[in-house]
Amino acid sequence: MSSQSSPTFCQSLVAGGVAGTSVDLLFFPIDTVKTRLQSPQGFIRAGGFKGIYKGIGSVVVGSAPGAAVFFCTYDTLKKNLPFSPDYASVTHMLSASIGEIAACSIRVPTEVIKTRAQTSTYGPAAQSSLAAARLLMSTEGLRGFYRGFGSTVMREIPFTSLQFPLYELLKLRLARALHRPLHAYEAAVCGSFAGGVAAALTTPLDVLKTRVMLDLRDPTKHANPTLLARFRGIYVNEGMKALFSGVVPRTLWISAGGAVFLGMYEWTVQTLMGRSIE
Repeated sequence: MSSQSSPTFCQSLVAGGVAGTSVDLLFFPIDTVKTRLQSPQGFIRAGGFKGIYKGIGSVVVGSAPGAAVFFCTYDTLKKNLPFSPDYASVTHMLSASIGEIAACSIRVPTEVIKTRAQTSTYGPAAQSSLAAARLLMSTEGLRGFYRGFGSTVMREIPFTSLQFPLYELLKLRLARALHRPLHAYEAAVCGSFAGGVAAALTTPLDVLKTRVMLDLRDPTKHANPTLLARFRGIYVNEGMKALFSGVVPRTLWISAGGAVFLGMYEWTVQTLMGRSIE
């Protein structure tokens, strides 16, 4: 059950890795559908419902370290930031935001490979994550792996600033209502609700991130539009509906994923700390 005491650095590392791998592998098909809905070439041309596990190789490689870095950073800052309990939401917001920036250094390269494989951006030249990574390296160099880093961070900071303060608040209120620490599955319900709310509200930023990552223009030869220009272009040329492309699968995926992600994290932490989890 969830407790007031905090996990150690190593416990956060292991629990984060388990949580990240579990959620990404379990919900990968929904993520593929969401990405193809947001793709500029359209859902059918991006692959439709065919090959929904394309790009999973990069997820296998990047999920555990990315989530582990996030939770190590989040838990460490949550314990050490010099704010009083009255400003707990600020502590959670800052801890989660800095944790996401750290995690993006690992997550963005795998995300770029994944989105291009999911949408068959390279066509028959890259039918696997490894082939897509090699082609990306040969055409864009190391810089290409971090295409969309800014837009990803711009999406993740608002997302985590909504999700984690809400998640921690719901856990606190539920524990007080039940007059006991929470079990992992109860924390998972809080994570599901918090994730769903944050996912729906930040969908336009997710669309923007996807479009940037799927842009194959060479930045050394063409001046890439700013994020604001891209955002405006989507709105003007495709309408408000395009900014919420994939909102249903994204919300469902992250709502269910939030339950698995945070539930698995809590369960693993409890197990490592030797607490009852029945």
